[in-house]
Amino acid sequence: MRVYQTNEIKNIALLGSAGSGKTTLAEAMLYEAGIIKRRGSVEAKNTVSDYFPVEQEYGYSVFPTVFHAEWNNKKLNIIDCPGADDFVGGAITALNVTDQAVILINGQYGPEVGTQNNFRYTEKLKKPVIFLVNQLDSDKCDFDTIVAAMKDIYGSKCVQVQYPIATGPGFNSLIDVLLMKKYSWKPEGGVPIIEDIPAEEMEKAMELHKALVEAAAENDEGLMEKFFEEESLTEDEMREGIRKGLVTRSIFPVFCVCAGKDMGVRRLMEFLGNVVPFVSEMPKVHNTRGEEVAADSNGPTSLYFFKTGVEPHIGEVSYFKVMSGTVKAGADLTNADRGSKERMAQLFACAGANRIPVDELCAGDIGCSVKLKDVKTGNALNGKDCEYRYDFIKYPNSKYSRAIKAINEQETEKMMAALLKMRQEDPTWVVEQSKELRQTIVHGQGEFHLRTLKWRMENNEKIQVKFEEPKIPYRETITKAARADYRHKKQSGGAGQFGEVHLIVEPYADGMPDPTVFKFGGQEYRINVKNKEEIDLEWGGKLVFINSVVGGAIDARFMPAILKGVMERMERGPLTGSYARDVRVIVYDGKMHPVDSNELSFMLAGRNAFAAAFKDAGPKILEPIYDLEVYVPADFMGDVMSDLQGRRAMIMGMDSEAGYQKLQAKIPLKELANYSISLSSITGGRASFTTKFASYELVPNDIQQQLVKEHAAELEAED
Repeated sequence: MRVYQTNEIKNIALLGSAGSGKTTLAEAMLYEAGIIKRRGSVEAKNTVSDYFPVEQEYGYSVFPTVFHAEWNNKKLNIIDCPGADDFVGGAITALNVTDQAVILINGQYGPEVGTQNNFRYTEKLKKPVIFLVNQLDSDKCDFDTIVAAMKDIYGSKCVQVQYPIATGPGFNSLIDVLLMKKYSWKPEGGVPIIEDIPAEEMEKAMELHKALVEAAAENDEGLMEKFFEEESLTEDEMREGIRKGLVTRSIFPVFCVCAGKDMGVRRLMEFLGNVVPFVSEMPKVHNTRGEEVAADSNGPTSLYFFKTGVEPHIGEVSYFKVMSGTVKAGADLTNADRGSKERMAQLFACAGANRIPVDELCAGDIGCSVKLKDVKTGNALNGKDCEYRYDFIKYPNSKYSRAIKAINEQETEKMMAALLKMRQEDPTWVVEQSKELRQTIVHGQGEFHLRTLKWRMENNEKIQVKFEEPKIPYRETITKAARADYRHKKQSGGAGQFGEVHLIVEPYADGMPDPTVFKFGGQEYRINVKNKEEIDLEWGGKLVFINSVVGGAIDARFMPAILKGVMERMERGPLTGSYARDVRVIVYDGKMHPVDSNELSFMLAGRNAFAAAFKDAGPKILEPIYDLEVYVPADFMGDVMSDLQGRRAMIMGMDSEAGYQKLQAKIPLKELANYSISLSSITGGRASFTTKFASYELVPNDIQQQLVKEHAAELEAED
């Protein structure tokens, strides 16, 4: 395989909803490019893309698959992305390292929620988009209705390049209004028969051709002038106009294909090779120092590792993009993130489960290597005098969490090692060992996402695990001021222990003035602030600790010990054992003994005085509240709202966005536990949602009583 230069390389992401046919299209593209000799199928479990056992088990893409096709002296690096929303990490990774998105639309259903989500990601990353209507041979396919829906959603930027003469099982021909030719195929597909457009189609074809010419001309002043003068452009001028429009996202060309029959695939590849932007025409990536990194093969060598795959009999396969410079087999590079040296002993062009050895890869190209000793997803390897690092891929927040446990406790360590290895393959699996909840929690994008993790753990790693509902990280606080004192005294021969602490607690909010006076039981307590510490708690909120002791009742050297005792109680609140927050503690009096007082005595006295005061200060439980956005087809809006109201959600607003309803709500984390399953069930998988932590709010009284009762029962069981 020859070395392709930066201006001969195009990087493309294949996106689309589950079932839109990306894996089948990838198979046809590889076949047309001569990379494979016969096309496999998802049903036969022999495709280049879905080659992992878990993908064959479920019949879904789980990981993005990287492959290439050599076409018309160009190298097309293509990443086939999973369609299910649960595996969105693959699509986001791919879009960040490619320069063109091809979004497949299922000809049976038209634009779906998955289409919307993918388009939203391209919008955020400013990537060009080509729409590809697939499965034109389906009984349910109505091409004109699909195009009308796309124009409703994406506007007049959707411009047809092709249309089918007829859809359904007999589909075998289309009109291309860029080339103004009719393409038709024999039943086996493949090489098309190219003819003049029949007379009965000429009026429609001319109308669409004119719209395409106008859309192409809009992206270049010179072309626009020529269009106004002559009302036409040459084929090359149209290509140039479309390329410029793709780069600025001012045109979304619409193509047709029947990937299962290999009809229209060759023409699509011609367009990808001839028209879509090169790496050099797209905005430059920035490194972590904010410097632009140009895809220049004469620049310093820098590789970014965007994906790790673990394959049987091989181990880790590390996929990278050459961000700058040129990398040669055998090159010695430095890991900018880990400081280690790494030899790129072998370089490969990617072809799914297959790899083709190459000697060299230039800036903008995508390749892989095996058996690297210390490279993880997200790392950068650099040549001499280069220290680039990258962190431009941002993944969405998790939507579904489960506590995970090895059934055989002796395998816990092995399970943790496997989880960390799997996270290298899919960074949207997030593993958390929660000291607070005393659970290992895995966070993911949905129930299917975590079910896949469990399947792999049990079938690939041979570790039996079980999922449990994660505990909720409640918080405790107080609602009024309270006073308490505690004397710790212990005498057992020799030096004893003595410490007495008098303190007041009250709720704290940012910006509160310092306290001056409190009244309890008719008695007034005047406060003289001698020293104040504001502690930002690692679990959120604050503890403010004030020393107001006068007359030397407690020596200042014992204050840190009292604070330590208070902090210990803040870490295990009296109601549910949860962290406490937003409390001000004023130590105003106490006693000490010239011989028996020490740090331990005052720590214990402070802890117990704080616990007693906290219980008298109207303690309340706070629960985490999340901002929720649900994207849902209008038909299901009523059912989704009804379900949310049953989950204690507060509806904050509704908008119509690109053919779908966007519903905004605030919802307690506890009620989100199984929301992804419920939403999928209500909408038949046609809705999606995002969540983001918002705040902690008071739980309703009935729920507080239930939580306190449950905690008391847990403590009793421990005793």
